[in-house]
Amino acid sequence: MESPRRDLLRWQFDLAWSFFEYHLERLEEADFLWEPGPLCWTMNAQPDGSWVPDWAESEPDPIPVPTIAWTSWHLGWWLGSALEHAAGRPPLDPFDVTWPGVGEPASNWLRELGVAWVAVLDALDDETLDAPASYPWPADAGRTVADTAAWVNAELMKNAAEIGTTRLLKASGAQ
Repeated sequence: MESPRRDLLRWQFDLAWSFFEYHLERLEEADFLWEPGPLCWTMNAQPDGSWVPDWAESEPDPIPVPTIAWTSWHLGWWLGSALEHAAGRPPLDPFDVTWPGVGEPASNWLRELGVAWVAVLDALDDETLDAPASYPWPADAGRTVADTAAWVNAELMKNAAEIGTTRLLKASGAQ
């Protein structure tokens, strides 16, 4: 089934993922919890070995700078929610997202989510691309599955830039 729109969305995702992968494969365990400033959001280890994100229902002012750990959790949350939506299920509650921890566990988790999203993209046809979508916006927003796929690409690029910038700041010796 030929779909130039799907092919463009897939190409955009692959491009964004290649930028993300460049940083993902270079991350060291110590990068994940490094705090780039005095006001940060991070992931907090719990006595049972689980991790809990810093979170606020409404965005604080000023916005805290996220650690790589927090950004990787956030990426997993929204991409996992996009996958749930594509399967006809409701988006994930942020506190129901299990972040696997620093280093390879987080990197591997994100790669698995990326592979799952590629399978969603590859299955799209023009009829599905035009179908209504209610994630990440309200159901009455008039958005389509194509809009959701384009949003995933934009959000991935943003998160790749955030993780990359934080990784480079740490590597440069920034205090």
